[in-house]
Amino acid sequence: MIKTMSFTTSTFSTSSISSLLVFAILMLFAGGCNDGAIGQKANLSTKADSVSYSLGYNYGRILAQEGIDDLDLANYAAGVFDAMYDSVEAISATDRDSILMAFQQELQVKQEMARAAESEKNLKEGEDFLAENRNNEGVVETESGLQYRVIEEGTGDKPSATNTVEVHYRGTLLNGEEFDSSYRRNQTATFPLNRVIEGWTEGLQLMSVGSKYEFFIPAYLAYGDTPPQGSPIKAGSVLVFEVELIDIVR
Repeated sequence: MIKTMSFTTSTFSTSSISSLLVFAILMLFAGGCNDGAIGQKANLSTKADSVSYSLGYNYGRILAQEGIDDLDLANYAAGVFDAMYDSVEAISATDRDSILMAFQQELQVKQEMARAAESEKNLKEGEDFLAENRNNEGVVETESGLQYRVIEEGTGDKPSATNTVEVHYRGTLLNGEEFDSSYRRNQTATFPLNRVIEGWTEGLQLMSVGSKYEFFIPAYLAYGDTPPQGSPIKAGSVLVFEVELIDIVR
């Protein structure tokens, strides 16, 4: 719920790609680096096999997250090999920089288009959900569009936006997938109310210490089109939080 939080560090860079693929690339060369070897079931008979597969799998997930689906592993392997063993480079440093800069620009456009399409779909789904949810028993909608339901009403003080609060919470998507939970970590969270998403800043000011509410937060009061990197939260997503206000710390 904190605006600046990031779940992973999957930002595309040539250095991170190289570090992840070294073992996998070497194993490709050891196996002849032919097309038939790519796509076969892993052979995990040694520790090196397991390390190679694990690095390759993690890198593959980064590729999928970044939308890179046309990488030529054989040529990538050739580039790694030439660099590691000081072989004659097939492409000059100047040309490589130009190629990668153009590729990153193309990738950014592709990602923005995919994010816009995803956001449009999720916004429509969220609007439909909120339109129906506001008619459910116990659900209240504020002027901003935040919806909430009182699970348990406390008797303590209510925080202001400048207060720091201690809470327990569970966050889910509309499909029920849990993306974050202090309960799961068995540790409360403490943060200033003016450092979190707008739906939380508004919603927790409605709560008294000891209360437990359920929030239904529209995308524009959550992360909008820029969810935390690596999070299951997608652009345009409505978020559902169960929040327990433990204390006003200061």
